[in-house]
Formats: sequence, C-alpha cells, structure tokens
Amino acid sequence: MRIATGKVVGGKVIVEGAPLEEGASVTVLARDADAGVTLSPEDEAELLLSIAEADRGKTVPAEEVLKKLARRRG
Repeated sequence: MRIATGKVVGGKVIVEGAPLEEGASVTVLARDADAGVTLSPEDEAELLLSIAEADRGKTVPAEEVLKKLARRRG
C-alpha cells in the first residue's frame, strides 16, 4: 500500500509526487471538516493501520463483529 497526498482541482484529485498507476484502487480520506466525518490525527493513524491490516487479509468476519456488538447492547 502506498500513501499519497494531493488536492482536488476541477473536481479531480491531483496526486503530489510520483503518479499512481493507471487503474489503481484508491481510498480518499478528506481532511476537511465539511466531509461529514472529522478524525483526530490519532484516529486517522488508526484507520490507516486498519486499512493496511485489511489489505494483508487480517480481517474479522462480519458475523463475529455483529455478535460482539449485540453482546455490548445487552
């Protein structure tokens, strides 16, 4: 996984530095408060680590997550 920064110009994300490969799958995290979700630097770092874990196949089945949530609700 590669992390790149960029800016939106004319409705398109322009990546700084070396260009990404044509057809590359990307995840965009908007750092602007109007994006609907605002993350602290710590939360953003945790999210990026979680994405990297998922890319490596280290995931938890949805059924397991839903069972844990149900137990928390009592």
